[in-house]
Amino acid sequence: MKHRHVKWRIIFKMAGLLILLILAYIGLTAVRIWQFGQIDERTQADAIMVLGAAAWHDTPSPVFAERIRHGIWLYENGYADFLIFTGGYGTGAEYSEAHVARDYALAAGVPETSILIEEYSRTTIDHFSYAMYLIEEYQIDEVILVSDPFHMRRAVKMASDAGLIAYSSPTPTSRYRTLRTQLPFLRQEVTHYIYYRITSIFR
Repeated sequence: MKHRHVKWRIIFKMAGLLILLILAYIGLTAVRIWQFGQIDERTQADAIMVLGAAAWHDTPSPVFAERIRHGIWLYENGYADFLIFTGGYGTGAEYSEAHVARDYALAAGVPETSILIEEYSRTTIDHFSYAMYLIEEYQIDEVILVSDPFHMRRAVKMASDAGLIAYSSPTPTSRYRTLRTQLPFLRQEVTHYIYYRITSIFR
């Protein structure tokens, strides 16, 4: 009977240690995502790749508009010769996210010959898999990635796994400005990042 109690105590201690390790990993991941989102690596590259977000009919959502504007700023300041906009059609949408972004950039004075679009993706990993035909056609090796700060660590990791050299350039003005809006986004990104790292083992 005594040995059985000792055995259960050991099991409980090991389970507690495992839970602590998991919580520590989650916390460390959150800190790294937060820190990475504060880093701007912008440098000369072949293209600026703006990751899609929601569009409302023919208008980018506030989050998407921030990404598009930052991509245009990078282009206008000579960081790359091409702007790549990604993003497919939302449910029932008449226009793709990439189409909406292209129209926004054209209205801002970006030449049509400098804009490339990918209109099939629905998720972050899709952005890279579906954009590869453009990347290969235009012989693009290095890209500046544009998205929201908390999204950058996962996006850069996915781009690297797709064979791209990617530099992070998060939006300097994010719609997620307060802790009330930042924490849910950070929690979501931690979940998505850990899920991606786990599932990538089996790819």
